[in-house]
Amino acid sequence: MKLERFFVSTNGPGLYEITTEVEKWVEGNGLLTLLIKHTSASLLIQENADPEVKFDFVQYLERLVPPSSSPEMSYLTHTYEGPDDMPAHIKSGLLPSTLSIPIENGRMMLGTWQGIYVVEHRLRPRKREIVGSLLLS
Repeated sequence: MKLERFFVSTNGPGLYEITTEVEKWVEGNGLLTLLIKHTSASLLIQENADPEVKFDFVQYLERLVPPSSSPEMSYLTHTYEGPDDMPAHIKSGLLPSTLSIPIENGRMMLGTWQGIYVVEHRLRPRKREIVGSLLLS
């Protein structure tokens, strides 16, 4: 097994692509597993061709789970870390924290328009850590 840590600096809500960094690290044939070590961010495989997809995705999440300062979220009790904190935990609970991707001949078996993203749910800049595990066959 091969392990690696990837670090991503984020600048508020959005999708931050890490495909290239991960591609440089994978090798051989096997299974890649990625885990994000945070409860207010997620991992996602999503289209990487049209930037409007990233924008629309974040806008949808904001409408689905607004800040705790919004009247429709007044029932939330975990609010002392700011109006984006509990909604970030909810969003990360709806999206994956791990991904599994088959590797063949040193290449991730992603689709033509697919990329790997860190989905940041918090408002302030963060440094996110992702652990990669490559099980070679």
